[in-house]
Amino acid sequence: MTSIQPRVFLVDDHELIRSGIRAEISGAVDLVGESDEVEMGIEMILERSPDVVLLDVHMPGGGGLQVLREVHKSKPAIRFLALSVSDAADDVISIVRAGARGYVTKNISGVELVDAIYRVSAGDVVFSPRLAGFVLDAFANSDSPLASVASLDTELDQLTPRERQVLRLIARGYSYRDIATELEISVKTVESHVSSVLRKLQLSNRHQLTNWASERDLSK
Repeated sequence: MTSIQPRVFLVDDHELIRSGIRAEISGAVDLVGESDEVEMGIEMILERSPDVVLLDVHMPGGGGLQVLREVHKSKPAIRFLALSVSDAADDVISIVRAGARGYVTKNISGVELVDAIYRVSAGDVVFSPRLAGFVLDAFANSDSPLASVASLDTELDQLTPRERQVLRLIARGYSYRDIATELEISVKTVESHVSSVLRKLQLSNRHQLTNWASERDLSK
């Protein structure tokens, strides 16, 4: 992450949800405001010009789509990350078609949410793993800028640069000790990175991980 914290605005009509999100991201980002309704949210976002808007999809008064569309009319550079309990394909596709740079569900961890905010702020697109397929299918034959997402492995995109290094060395058949020597880190740190990769890719063991990496020809 960069040393400059992204300026974030939160729109969600549930106080308990906003409170929880606030607690998770506080200190990691510059939270410049929040709103529990569409019209007020639009007004405050246009006034404060955040880098990223965390946006609930379903709200009274037009929902997240209305907020996104109105803001984009005058400030298209503001990036939106949808944060919703819904994982319905229609919700994901409609908000992305409107211009959102990502969509994650509310069971995401605080650390993962902060990472998603930073990535969206930096210009990346971010989706919860199981939602990525909806987006790829919807935009694979589209002229939208998000069509480029179809050429990416969205699962691989979850990993940090160091985790990708470890994964590529595993694909080449390196032992944990060899990886530690190559990257000048401890074996324990290698094991920690592998555990994180297994969790993110929803795999159970190194054998599955090796097969996953081989299928994607990551040894190069």
